[in-house]
Amino acid sequence: MNYQTDLRIMQEYRLQSVMGIDEAGRGALAGPLVIAAVILDYNDPILGLDDSKLLSAKKRDLLYDSIIQRAIAYKLVEIDAPTIDRINIRQASLLGFSTVYQALHDRADHALVDGKDLPCDISGWSVIKGDQIHACIAAASILAKVHRDRLLIALDGSYPEYGFAAHKGYGTQRHYEALSRVGACKEHRQTFRLS
Repeated sequence: MNYQTDLRIMQEYRLQSVMGIDEAGRGALAGPLVIAAVILDYNDPILGLDDSKLLSAKKRDLLYDSIIQRAIAYKLVEIDAPTIDRINIRQASLLGFSTVYQALHDRADHALVDGKDLPCDISGWSVIKGDQIHACIAAASILAKVHRDRLLIALDGSYPEYGFAAHKGYGTQRHYEALSRVGACKEHRQTFRLS
């Protein structure tokens, strides 16, 4: 991952800055959906940015700290399980994208959003696999993933029977076994298939 793709877009469209937006936890059975937006300083590149799923937990943690310290701006938003159940996961993603964009839009010319969905109030583009192409989206994917993982590790202390620290709320065999044994908790998304 390098900054050249972002810089080419900025030059082609005469942009001074771009915002990367991504989410973590879309397919999980439990825990919030976390959406992040990042505006990078392209004069101060952060080496090693990539899709958060392709990085080790240790590398993600190191990059998270660098992004927090060196980005021009960033914003994190959590959408809880009851909201996801009420409006569905796609609408929760769109709500999160819009929320982080509105928080930072006065500091960026356009946004690059990972995936295929782009809320109508966002000035920018959606990019499939954008976290593997654009440095700003990769940075957002790292912030969202690390923040969400930390939330699930903390939830493990309140609900140790589910093993949240290990699977981060995703549908592993251990998680399904716990659900069949003790049922769901308030952190589970009731509209998702939990068995």
